[in-house]
Amino acid sequence: MNQQKQTLICTALATLASTPALANNEVDELRQQVESLQNQLNQTTSAVEGMMKQGSGPSTTTIGGYGELHYNNIETETGGVVTGKSKDIDFHRFVLFFNHDFSDRVRLYSELELEHSISGEGQVGEIELEQAYIEFDINEKHTAKGGLFLVPVGIINETHEPPTFYGVERNPVEKNIIPATWWEAGAGLSGELAPGWGYDIAMHSGLNSTTGDIRGGRQKVGKATANDWALTGRIKYTGIAGAELALTAQNQTDLAQGANADTNSATLIETHAIWNNGPFGVKALYAMWDIDGAAPMAVGKNEQEGYYIEGSWKVRSDLGVFARFNAWDKSAGDTTDSEEEQTNIGLNWWPHEDVVVKFDIESYEKGNTEKNGYNAGIGYQF
Repeated sequence: MNQQKQTLICTALATLASTPALANNEVDELRQQVESLQNQLNQTTSAVEGMMKQGSGPSTTTIGGYGELHYNNIETETGGVVTGKSKDIDFHRFVLFFNHDFSDRVRLYSELELEHSISGEGQVGEIELEQAYIEFDINEKHTAKGGLFLVPVGIINETHEPPTFYGVERNPVEKNIIPATWWEAGAGLSGELAPGWGYDIAMHSGLNSTTGDIRGGRQKVGKATANDWALTGRIKYTGIAGAELALTAQNQTDLAQGANADTNSATLIETHAIWNNGPFGVKALYAMWDIDGAAPMAVGKNEQEGYYIEGSWKVRSDLGVFARFNAWDKSAGDTTDSEEEQTNIGLNWWPHEDVVVKFDIESYEKGNTEKNGYNAGIGYQF
């Protein structure tokens, strides 16, 4: 279209130059036509240049996400007698990330999740906002953030896309003790203290539990009671290739948010180590809660702890095998044997680096109750 307009303009100009005998009114009319065509051409050129400029630069808004489908086949025995069989298939999570750069120094991160495929009154699933915060660059080494964010603790709480970890289900220690996935609202600072040494510190909303139920105490920032806030700090070392060492501490003055007669100060300590050497990898994590002034907390809930160790081997670039032993106790403060143990052995196959197919055999034991079976799943990230 632009070439046609240019041809018309050139033709008109040539006509003007070769016909000096045209009447004045004819010359004026032709000149107006030429100017109109020139204006149209300029507008079209400006629009095209603007579109090309916008398309050639980095986008200020990005979309990503992940999802995972699980099949669980578990048989329960109590005292050697089969007491239950469970065969379930569940699209466990469908997640979308929406991120936007307002400038080189200010950006938005957000995460919207649908759990268990369907939500609504009487349905098994729910829609959750797990992240929605603004991040500000203070300088090249330090950032600040405010809003709703994942608590900086553990291995999978901040990074839990299916292709990034072994096993169909997330490990039960971080699920029950930490408790992942765990997000709060507040403000925080992150950065680098020295080469290889990073830190995170955050003041944020806290748990709300009158019984010491940690996972049940997550308020998910939905009209959350904020009588008592929590402070979380983490130090992480990644100065050795393939290794990560981290220590997180959190304190909340009153776990019950003022609902109990006594204040229930709660302290969380978590530490973990990750080591990867070629195709071999090892992960180990320990986490514990200490709740003071526990009355009227449930018996034994004043102490809760758990650990796991996982070894993995990538047989080839797209296939890996693993074994993980988990042990945790949500009522470690009493004399009753309430420890739970679970072993998972399985494999991951990555047909693409962002797509994974998983399978593992699971064995669980608590007292005289045993659960045995297998899990299969498929997941992705983008």
